[in-house]
Amino acid sequence: MTTSSVLVVMRPKAKWAFSGSYDVLMHEASYRIARVHPKDAKDSPIPEQFFVRNDAKDYDSPEGQKWTVIDSPFPTSRANQNSASRDGWEINDVVSQDHFDLLAPCAPTNVFGVAHNTGAPGRAIPPQSFHKAASSVIGPNQAIELMSSDTRVEPEAELTIVIGKPAKNLTLENAREVVLGVTIGNDVTDRDAQKADELWISAKSPDTFTPLGPWIVVGLEDQDLEIGIVHNGEALETSTTQNLGWGVEEILVYHSEFLTLQPGDVILTGFPATSRRIAAGDEVTCKIQGIGELTNPVIAV
Repeated sequence: MTTSSVLVVMRPKAKWAFSGSYDVLMHEASYRIARVHPKDAKDSPIPEQFFVRNDAKDYDSPEGQKWTVIDSPFPTSRANQNSASRDGWEINDVVSQDHFDLLAPCAPTNVFGVAHNTGAPGRAIPPQSFHKAASSVIGPNQAIELMSSDTRVEPEAELTIVIGKPAKNLTLENAREVVLGVTIGNDVTDRDAQKADELWISAKSPDTFTPLGPWIVVGLEDQDLEIGIVHNGEALETSTTQNLGWGVEEILVYHSEFLTLQPGDVILTGFPATSRRIAAGDEVTCKIQGIGELTNPVIAV
């Protein structure tokens, strides 16, 4: 995809610090989808998982804590199917949020990240992406594992596109039709490995280096959402999705030119805000306005 094939817009850099406000900006028919593991899970070769839905606009309200069991939103993806139904976990059953643990909201076949995607400098070069191992995906509250205390590892909070159906050769006009919704992705990166590895595979794909969650938000207006990181309780300087060089539609067109995007695949769109080195014992929270918070502890292995 060349620059002439897309609509070029300037995305000014945000100059303000974290405001503490993550108001929800949504279409009228918006809702959340989560992939969950029951606390009373039955023994099985594959750990139980179910998809649930919540339509409440206030996530912390009593209604925001009650979820309805639904069919998988990824009907053609074997990795994202519900477990066998049972008492309390039949379709349309209502379950309280304290009765399950949140998993990564999907089990992707492919995990992509958009490189160099900040503001005008990002648009000055052709779109580029990198591949992260699907095995690097973890969910909320699962630990980010550091293999060495000597390397510089940093988190990156990123608006993450979740694909809802197979897609190839998309256009700017129809790209949104294949998007199920958006979630938060933490593109954990080993900066030392990144300097030594031109393909970034050793920097981006270690186990646990792609936290996703806590849920998928369907119908969110994502063009100007505040993004930031809270490190050990300290809010770092934020930015917004308006400061991404390439927008969601353009990113989808680029990827679908050379591969078929699959249901459950995710694309991390870039990190425009401020990060900080993490170490064992830390806690990292990635926050995106309208989606919520994705928190993970950091441990040494």
